[in-house]
Amino acid sequence: MCWVADCEACDVPIVVWRHHGADPPVADVRHMIAVLGAVADERFGHGAWKLDRVMRQIPDHFHAHARDEGWWSRRMGARP
Repeated sequence: MCWVADCEACDVPIVVWRHHGADPPVADVRHMIAVLGAVADERFGHGAWKLDRVMRQIPDHFHAHARDEGWWSRRMGARP
């Protein structure tokens, strides 16, 4: 139903729906967010990330990001 990888643009975990479209069924969204949450908790620590469901660059294919506090600095090339 989905896959999780590191977003090439933001360097944070991203879950992507395997089917094309922006409006998956609610049950699929819940499943995908749970899978993303498990990966984000393992990577960043429980509660150390926020869900971002805004589909900026690919608005017609459901995806969501798990963003930690330092994601923007990493994206901009700043030193931690």
